[in-house]
Amino acid sequence: MSLDGIVTRAIVHELEKCRGARISKIYQPGDHDLLLHLRTREGNAKLLLSANPTYPRVHFTDRSFMNPQEAPMFCMLMRKHCEGGIIEDVAQVGMERIIHLTVRQRDELGDVSTKKIIVELMGRHSNIILTDHASETILDGIHHVTPSISSYRIVMPGFAYTEPPQQNKVDPLAADRKDFIVKCSGAQDPVSWIVDTFSGVSPLVAQEIAHRAGIQAVSEPQLNEEETYARCSALWEAFASVMEPVRTHDYAPVSGANAKGKIVFSAVNLTLLQDEIKHYDSISACMEDYFGEKAERDTVKQKVSDLLRFLQNERSKNIKKLDHLHKDLAEADDADKYRIYGELLFASLHTIQKGDKTAELVNFYDEEQKTVAIPLDPLLTPSDNAQRYFKKYNKYKNSLVVIQEQLEKTKEEIRYMDELLQQLSYASMSDIDEIREELIQQGYLRDRSKKTKKKKKNDRPTLHVFTSSEGIEIYVGKNNLQNEYLTNKLASSGDTWLHTKDIPGSHVVIRGGEYGDATLEEAAMLAAYYSQAKESSSVPVDYTLIRHVHKPNGAKPGFVIYDHQKTLVITPDEKRIKSLANALK
Repeated sequence: MSLDGIVTRAIVHELEKCRGARISKIYQPGDHDLLLHLRTREGNAKLLLSANPTYPRVHFTDRSFMNPQEAPMFCMLMRKHCEGGIIEDVAQVGMERIIHLTVRQRDELGDVSTKKIIVELMGRHSNIILTDHASETILDGIHHVTPSISSYRIVMPGFAYTEPPQQNKVDPLAADRKDFIVKCSGAQDPVSWIVDTFSGVSPLVAQEIAHRAGIQAVSEPQLNEEETYARCSALWEAFASVMEPVRTHDYAPVSGANAKGKIVFSAVNLTLLQDEIKHYDSISACMEDYFGEKAERDTVKQKVSDLLRFLQNERSKNIKKLDHLHKDLAEADDADKYRIYGELLFASLHTIQKGDKTAELVNFYDEEQKTVAIPLDPLLTPSDNAQRYFKKYNKYKNSLVVIQEQLEKTKEEIRYMDELLQQLSYASMSDIDEIREELIQQGYLRDRSKKTKKKKKNDRPTLHVFTSSEGIEIYVGKNNLQNEYLTNKLASSGDTWLHTKDIPGSHVVIRGGEYGDATLEEAAMLAAYYSQAKESSSVPVDYTLIRHVHKPNGAKPGFVIYDHQKTLVITPDEKRIKSLANALK
């Protein structure tokens, strides 16, 4: 992985400005993350500690995070022991991906106590552990490790803290040229040898060292002693050129695509990068750019998984129901046939006997088909058989109205589920909560929150606001609650409303009546981008004034009808969308 001991060293060096900083607030926005609000000598800062199994990291951040209404237990414990405390020390364990933050705080009795926040950045084994500094006893960990999970170390309250297993590798900053060349001479694959020998060096940095040394092949033909020495000397020079800026804390954070097209990053300059190369002023800026959207998308994906399953199941149920209704409709369409059977039987009762299984009668309703064979129940009298067909006729005739109503409702349910599934595809953390709230309000989900939330009078959904190239505000609703509020409450009658034609998508509103073609085109592009046709070209987008948009009585949230519309055909352009200023209101 890109986050290795060298990146960790760069992080710790950057965190030096945290020495003496006061922890003013602590939040836990997710199951794996802690957010520390700090007051440093240089001003306020936010420090993210993440034990995410896929994206573990520590860095300063400018991002906004959605916090749960009730703080998790680990967050409450961190607040008790660390909020208001002073960060006295920041240290790295050797060249490992382990960071220690020592925090001094006064307890409830006014006595000074010292705690240690240990952040272990080790992939799926990542953790954030709070310990008592003096006794090294674990107070708690963001992830518990029970004896059934690991017999080597337990991360549970009350247990002594045990460091992760030592790898007994060489410190790369203390490496000696002579020893390096001797050990290197027996290595077949220089990249694997560097990773296996030196602590904190990832395969990425090892590949960079081999690249600088001009060694491309994993294994080379048998070399003589002189050629081996030359190769190892070149490798040492490359190794030293990489480690020197690490030793002196002269970092050059960079990200970009490697030869395989994968985006990677490092705290040292990477000459092996092929494309999309970006340089950063700090390792935090680099990690924020690299991890930020990925981690948020991953968190969103985990949070929406249960909603996706529920909506997909509901949609499947309605699809099956629609099939059954169509079969019932096909049967009901034959209702007139049963009426004719009944009338023909009544007209010919004298020709039919009880016990007959069929009656071949003259069909005076059809000139082409002169006779018709009518199935009979031999246990019934001819009169009862006729009555049976009339009852069947009345049943189907009455059910036609019900079936048509059910068909409309079922189609509406499928449309609604499609719309919600489409909204979840680009939902942010706040959007997900609003979609869940909508499903609770509509009776699809039960409200499992322990406390009843009182809705404030001014409580309204968050809206996404873009600024067009002409400086005009364009509002976008990304879920039904936002669409409902935007179209039916916020927008004025003279504002312009846009929506993809016959395609589930967002409501988009251009505020004010004065705007140019560029704003209209950009608003249509937003409507197409935040719709089910995001990946399509030539997407039709309707636009009309808000005064021509209405919500039918009893319709589901976000559903409207409109008229006096015109249509634009637009192809979504993600780069152009990102160029528009985006804010939340």
